[in-house]
Amino acid sequence: MLEVKKQTLSETFSVYYDKRMLRILLLGAISGFPWVLIASSLSLWLKEEGLSRSTIGWAGLIFGVYAFNYLWAPIIDRVQISYLTKKLGHRRGWIVLMQIVILVCLVVWSVINPTENLALLISVGLIIAIASATQDITIDALRIEQINENEGKSMAAGAAMAVVGWWTGYKLGGVVALFTAEFFENLGVSDYWQTTFLILGILIILMNIGLMFVHEPIQTDRQAKQKETDQLIKKKLGSSNIITNFIAYITGTIGGPIISFFKKNGFAIAAGILAFIFLFKIGEAFMGRMSIVFYKEIGFSKGQIAIYSKGLGWITTVIFTLIGGLMAMRAGTIKTMFFAGGLMAITNLLFAVLAWTGKSEILFAIAVIADDITAAFATVAFVAFISLLVDRTYTATQYALLASIGTAGRTTLASSSGALVDWLNGDWGTFFVLTTIMVIPSLFCLWLIKNKIKISEK
Repeated sequence: MLEVKKQTLSETFSVYYDKRMLRILLLGAISGFPWVLIASSLSLWLKEEGLSRSTIGWAGLIFGVYAFNYLWAPIIDRVQISYLTKKLGHRRGWIVLMQIVILVCLVVWSVINPTENLALLISVGLIIAIASATQDITIDALRIEQINENEGKSMAAGAAMAVVGWWTGYKLGGVVALFTAEFFENLGVSDYWQTTFLILGILIILMNIGLMFVHEPIQTDRQAKQKETDQLIKKKLGSSNIITNFIAYITGTIGGPIISFFKKNGFAIAAGILAFIFLFKIGEAFMGRMSIVFYKEIGFSKGQIAIYSKGLGWITTVIFTLIGGLMAMRAGTIKTMFFAGGLMAITNLLFAVLAWTGKSEILFAIAVIADDITAAFATVAFVAFISLLVDRTYTATQYALLASIGTAGRTTLASSSGALVDWLNGDWGTFFVLTTIMVIPSLFCLWLIKNKIKISEK
C-alpha cells in the first residue's frame, strides 16, 4: 500500500512564498480601497453633517450594484477596450479604466456640500460603486488566472493573499482617510472631508503604477473556447446569418456561464450552493454597515476608530487571514467555513456586551480583534470556495455571478440595518444579538450539501 506523506506546516506555509502571491496581494488592495470611500468615509461624512442613521443606512443601497455586477460581467469577459487592451492587456485595461472613473468622482466629491447636494453626492457614490464593482469583476478573474486549475492549495493561498490585500486596501486606506480628515479638521479646514478625498486620489494613482507589475498573458485560449460555444449554438439554430450570429453571441455570452455551472454541479446541489452563498455573511453585513455609526455614538473619536478598527484590525486581519489560508489548505475550505460561521455568531455577541456595558477601550479592542479574526477566516474560505467552483472559460462571469449572489444578501438586506436600529429605539445590544441569529440558516444549507460539492482541494 502506497503511503502518502502529509505536508508539514512549514511546507504548507511555503506556498505563500510564490511570487504570484505578491501580485494577488496588490490586486486585493486595489479591490478593497474603494470601500474606504463609499463605506467608512461616506458614512462618517454624512454622520458628521448631521444626517440620520436611517439616511446613512439607506445610502448604503449604492452597494447593491455589487450584487448585480454579474449582469455586465459577460461584457468584461468578451469586450476589449481597443487602446488599453493593446497596451496593458484585457484585464488590466479594464481595471485602469475604472480607476480613472473613480479618480474623477473623487474630484467631484471634493467640491460638493452634502447637506445642499445630497442627491448628487449619493449619485457620485453610486458611480464609484459601479466602477468598483466593475473592476472587481476583472480583478477577481485576473487573480484566479494567476493560478493553474489543478493547484488547489495555491488557490487557497491566493484567496488568503487576496483577502489580505483587500483588507490592506480597506483598513490602511481607512487609516489614511480618518487621520487625514482629522488632521484637516484640527487645522480648521471647514471642508476637511472634501480635501481628504483629493489626498485619497493620490493613492489611486500609486495603485495603478503598481498594477503595471502584475503579469497578464496577452494570448489566452479563452476567446477561442467562447467562440466554440457560439458555434454550437449556431448549429442548434440551424442557419447562419446576421440575426442568428447575434443571437448565438448573446446566448453564449450570457447563458454559457450559467449552463456550465448547473451542468457541472447538478440542479439541486447548484441551488444549495447559491442559497449558502447568499446567506453566509448577512449577519456580518448588518453589523458592519452600522459598526462605525455605533462606535461614534458610543463615544469613540475618529482617531480611536482609526487605531482600533482600522490599524489594529488590519494587523489582526493579515495574520489570521494567512492562518485561515493554512487551515483551508490543510483542513479544506468547507470545514473552514463551518468554523468561521460559528465564530461569526459568537463574536457578534461581544458587540452586544460592549453596547450594554458602555464605552470601554479594552472591550472595544477585544471585540474588534475577535471580529477581524472571524472575518479573516470566513472571507478566505469563502473566496477560495467560489474560486474553485468557476469554469476558466467564463472566469470573470462565473466568479462575478457567485460573488454577486453573496453580495446581494449583504447589501440589499443589510441596507435596512439603520432602520432596524431605529425600530429598536437605538437598542444596539438587541441589534447585535439579531445579527448573531442571522448566521444559522447559511450553516444549515452548507451542512445539507457539504458531501456533494464537486471541488478539488489538492
